[in-house]
Amino acid sequence: MIALAAVFIALGRWQLSRADYKRALFAEFASGSDATMSLGAAGSKELRRYQHVSAAGEFDDSHQVLLDNMTDGEQAGFRVLTPFLLADGRTVLVDRGWFALGRSRTDWPVLKVAAGPREIRGRIDELPVPGIRISADVSEATPSAWPKLMYFPRLADLELALGRRLYPRIVLLDANQPDGFRRDWTPPGFAPERHIAYAVQWFGMALTLGVLYVIMNLRKQASP
Repeated sequence: MIALAAVFIALGRWQLSRADYKRALFAEFASGSDATMSLGAAGSKELRRYQHVSAAGEFDDSHQVLLDNMTDGEQAGFRVLTPFLLADGRTVLVDRGWFALGRSRTDWPVLKVAAGPREIRGRIDELPVPGIRISADVSEATPSAWPKLMYFPRLADLELALGRRLYPRIVLLDANQPDGFRRDWTPPGFAPERHIAYAVQWFGMALTLGVLYVIMNLRKQASP
Protein backbone atom coordinates (compact mmCIF):
# COMPACT_ATOMS: atom_id res chain seq x y z
CA MET A 1 0.00 0.00 0.00
CA ILE A 2 2.86 2.38 0.79
CA ALA A 3 4.49 1.66 -2.56
CA LEU A 4 1.21 2.22 -4.37
CA ALA A 5 0.63 5.48 -2.50
CA ALA A 6 4.10 6.63 -3.56
CA VAL A 7 3.18 5.89 -7.18
CA PHE A 8 -0.02 7.94 -6.84
CA ILE A 9 1.94 10.85 -5.34
CA ALA A 10 4.44 10.70 -8.20
CA LEU A 11 1.60 10.76 -10.73
CA GLY A 12 0.04 13.73 -8.96
CA ARG A 13 3.32 15.65 -9.05
CA TRP A 14 3.68 14.82 -12.75
CA GLN A 15 0.21 16.24 -13.40
CA LEU A 16 1.18 19.41 -11.54
CA SER A 17 4.27 19.75 -13.73
CA ARG A 18 2.07 19.32 -16.81
CA ALA A 19 -0.21 22.07 -15.48
CA ASP A 20 2.80 24.40 -15.15
CA TYR A 21 3.84 23.56 -18.72
CA LYS A 22 0.32 24.21 -20.03
CA ARG A 23 0.13 27.55 -18.20
CA ALA A 24 3.31 28.63 -19.95
CA LEU A 25 2.00 27.33 -23.29
CA PHE A 26 -1.35 29.14 -22.94
CA ALA A 27 0.47 32.32 -21.89
CA GLU A 28 2.70 32.04 -24.95
CA PHE A 29 -0.36 31.57 -27.15
CA ALA A 30 -2.01 34.67 -25.67
CA SER A 31 1.13 36.82 -25.99
CA GLY A 32 1.65 35.76 -29.62
CA SER A 33 -1.01 38.22 -30.77
CA ASP A 34 0.60 41.21 -29.01
CA ALA A 35 2.33 42.14 -32.26
CA THR A 36 2.35 41.00 -35.88
CA MET A 37 5.72 40.32 -37.49
CA SER A 38 6.51 39.88 -41.16
CA LEU A 39 7.44 36.31 -41.98
CA GLY A 40 9.47 37.53 -44.94
CA ALA A 41 11.59 39.85 -42.82
CA ALA A 42 12.21 37.52 -39.87
CA GLY A 43 14.33 34.40 -39.73
CA SER A 44 12.85 31.18 -38.40
CA LYS A 45 14.90 31.36 -35.19
CA GLU A 46 13.64 34.88 -34.40
CA LEU A 47 9.99 33.88 -34.12
CA ARG A 48 8.65 32.12 -31.06
CA ARG A 49 5.85 29.60 -31.24
CA TYR A 50 2.39 31.19 -31.71
CA GLN A 51 3.88 34.50 -32.85
CA HIS A 52 1.32 36.29 -35.02
CA VAL A 53 2.76 36.90 -38.50
CA SER A 54 1.89 38.27 -41.90
CA ALA A 55 3.31 37.00 -45.19
CA ALA A 56 3.11 38.06 -48.82
CA GLY A 57 3.07 35.48 -51.59
CA GLU A 58 0.81 33.05 -53.42
CA PHE A 59 -0.82 29.71 -52.63
CA ASP A 60 0.12 26.57 -54.58
CA ASP A 61 -3.11 24.56 -54.39
CA SER A 62 -1.86 21.90 -56.80
CA HIS A 63 0.33 20.31 -54.09
CA GLN A 64 -1.78 20.11 -50.95
CA VAL A 65 -1.46 17.71 -48.02
CA LEU A 66 -4.39 16.46 -45.93
CA LEU A 67 -3.38 15.50 -42.40
CA ASP A 68 -5.32 12.33 -41.70
CA ASN A 69 -7.00 11.32 -38.44
CA MET A 70 -7.25 14.84 -37.03
CA THR A 71 -10.09 15.04 -34.52
CA ASP A 72 -12.33 17.85 -33.32
CA GLY A 73 -13.87 16.62 -30.09
CA GLU A 74 -14.91 13.07 -30.94
CA GLN A 75 -15.33 13.70 -34.67
CA ALA A 76 -12.65 12.55 -37.11
CA GLY A 77 -11.51 14.69 -40.01
CA PHE A 78 -8.60 16.26 -41.83
CA ARG A 79 -6.44 19.38 -41.62
CA VAL A 80 -5.44 21.04 -44.88
CA LEU A 81 -1.82 22.09 -45.43
CA THR A 82 -1.32 24.26 -48.50
CA PRO A 83 2.11 25.49 -49.69
CA PHE A 84 2.44 29.26 -49.70
CA LEU A 85 5.18 30.60 -51.95
CA LEU A 86 6.70 33.61 -50.22
CA ALA A 87 7.82 36.63 -52.20
CA ASP A 88 11.45 35.93 -51.19
CA GLY A 89 11.36 32.45 -52.78
CA ARG A 90 10.81 30.37 -49.64
CA THR A 91 7.84 28.03 -49.12
CA VAL A 92 5.82 27.77 -45.92
CA LEU A 93 2.97 25.36 -45.28
CA VAL A 94 -0.25 27.09 -44.23
CA ASP A 95 -2.77 25.15 -42.17
CA ARG A 96 -6.09 26.28 -43.62
CA GLY A 97 -8.11 24.47 -40.96
CA TRP A 98 -10.10 21.32 -40.27
CA PHE A 99 -13.04 19.66 -41.99
CA ALA A 100 -15.02 16.60 -40.93
CA LEU A 101 -14.76 13.15 -42.48
CA GLY A 102 -17.52 12.68 -45.08
CA ARG A 103 -19.23 9.55 -46.36
CA SER A 104 -15.86 8.23 -47.57
CA ARG A 105 -12.20 9.05 -47.07
CA THR A 106 -12.13 10.88 -50.40
CA ASP A 107 -15.38 12.79 -49.87
CA TRP A 108 -13.74 16.21 -49.51
CA PRO A 109 -14.96 19.77 -49.83
CA VAL A 110 -13.54 22.02 -52.54
CA LEU A 111 -9.85 22.50 -51.74
CA LYS A 112 -9.04 24.98 -54.50
CA VAL A 113 -7.67 28.37 -53.48
CA ALA A 114 -8.20 31.62 -55.37
CA ALA A 115 -5.11 32.30 -57.48
CA GLY A 116 -2.95 35.39 -57.38
CA PRO A 117 -0.68 37.26 -54.95
CA ARG A 118 -2.06 37.99 -51.50
CA GLU A 119 -1.11 38.72 -47.93
CA ILE A 120 -2.03 36.20 -45.26
CA ARG A 121 -2.06 36.40 -41.48
CA GLY A 122 -1.76 33.66 -38.92
CA ARG A 123 0.25 32.15 -36.07
CA ILE A 124 3.52 30.26 -36.20
CA ASP A 125 3.19 26.70 -34.92
CA GLU A 126 4.81 23.27 -35.02
CA LEU A 127 3.56 20.35 -37.07
CA PRO A 128 1.14 18.19 -35.05
CA VAL A 129 2.76 15.11 -33.53
CA PRO A 130 1.19 11.88 -32.22
CA GLY A 131 1.28 10.86 -28.59
CA ILE A 132 3.25 7.76 -29.65
CA ARG A 133 4.85 7.69 -33.08
CA ILE A 134 4.48 4.26 -34.67
CA SER A 135 5.60 5.13 -38.19
CA ALA A 136 7.12 8.16 -39.85
CA ASP A 137 4.35 8.63 -42.39
CA VAL A 138 1.36 6.86 -43.88
CA SER A 139 0.23 8.02 -47.30
CA GLU A 140 -2.96 6.76 -48.89
CA ALA A 141 -2.30 8.33 -52.27
CA THR A 142 -0.01 7.25 -55.08
CA PRO A 143 3.32 9.12 -55.23
CA SER A 144 2.15 11.33 -58.10
CA ALA A 145 -1.38 11.99 -56.78
CA TRP A 146 -2.40 15.24 -55.13
CA PRO A 147 -3.69 16.06 -52.62
CA LYS A 148 -1.85 13.55 -50.46
CA LEU A 149 -3.25 11.92 -47.35
CA MET A 150 -0.53 11.80 -44.70
CA TYR A 151 -0.56 10.67 -41.09
CA PHE A 152 1.56 12.85 -38.76
CA PRO A 153 4.35 13.53 -41.28
CA ARG A 154 7.66 15.02 -40.25
CA LEU A 155 9.09 18.06 -42.00
CA ALA A 156 11.49 15.82 -43.94
CA ASP A 157 8.57 13.71 -45.19
CA LEU A 158 6.79 16.81 -46.46
CA GLU A 159 9.93 18.17 -48.12
CA LEU A 160 10.43 14.83 -49.87
CA ALA A 161 6.82 14.74 -51.07
CA LEU A 162 6.89 18.33 -52.31
CA GLY A 163 10.42 18.22 -53.69
CA ARG A 164 11.38 21.53 -52.10
CA ARG A 165 12.79 23.00 -48.92
CA LEU A 166 10.21 24.25 -46.46
CA TYR A 167 10.10 26.86 -43.75
CA PRO A 168 10.71 24.81 -40.56
CA ARG A 169 7.30 25.58 -39.04
CA ILE A 170 3.76 26.05 -40.29
CA VAL A 171 1.34 28.98 -40.18
CA LEU A 172 -2.11 28.56 -38.64
CA LEU A 173 -4.31 30.71 -40.88
CA ASP A 174 -6.37 33.28 -38.97
CA ALA A 175 -10.09 32.54 -38.72
CA ASN A 176 -10.98 35.78 -40.52
CA GLN A 177 -8.83 34.96 -43.57
CA PRO A 178 -10.53 33.68 -46.76
CA ASP A 179 -10.12 30.21 -48.31
CA GLY A 180 -10.10 28.33 -45.03
CA PHE A 181 -12.01 25.70 -43.10
CA ARG A 182 -12.80 25.44 -39.39
CA ARG A 183 -10.09 27.28 -37.45
CA ASP A 184 -10.66 27.32 -33.71
CA TRP A 185 -6.98 27.51 -32.83
CA THR A 186 -5.99 26.77 -29.24
CA PRO A 187 -2.87 25.28 -27.65
CA PRO A 188 -2.90 21.46 -27.98
CA GLY A 189 -4.06 19.19 -25.20
CA PHE A 190 -5.92 19.85 -21.96
CA ALA A 191 -6.15 23.19 -20.20
CA PRO A 192 -4.05 23.56 -17.00
CA GLU A 193 -7.17 23.16 -14.84
CA ARG A 194 -7.74 19.64 -16.16
CA HIS A 195 -4.24 18.58 -15.10
CA ILE A 196 -4.76 20.10 -11.64
CA ALA A 197 -8.01 18.13 -11.31
CA TYR A 198 -6.16 14.93 -12.21
CA ALA A 199 -3.43 15.76 -9.69
CA VAL A 200 -6.04 16.21 -6.95
CA GLN A 201 -7.49 12.81 -7.82
CA TRP A 202 -4.09 11.10 -7.59
CA PHE A 203 -3.26 12.82 -4.29
CA GLY A 204 -6.71 11.89 -2.98
CA MET A 205 -6.12 8.24 -3.84
CA ALA A 206 -2.73 8.36 -2.09
CA LEU A 207 -4.35 9.89 1.01
CA THR A 208 -7.06 7.23 1.00
CA LEU A 209 -4.46 4.47 0.88
CA GLY A 210 -2.56 6.14 3.72
CA VAL A 211 -5.69 6.29 5.90
CA LEU A 212 -6.53 2.64 5.11
CA TYR A 213 -2.97 1.62 5.98
CA VAL A 214 -3.16 3.34 9.38
CA ILE A 215 -6.61 1.87 10.16
CA MET A 216 -5.56 -1.67 9.24
CA ASN A 217 -2.43 -1.47 11.39
CA LEU A 218 -4.38 -0.09 14.36
CA ARG A 219 -6.82 -2.97 14.08
CA LYS A 220 -3.94 -5.47 14.04
CA GLN A 221 -2.51 -3.92 17.20
CA ALA A 222 -5.91 -3.92 18.94
CA SER A 223 -6.70 -7.55 18.12
CA PRO A 224 -5.79 -10.18 20.82
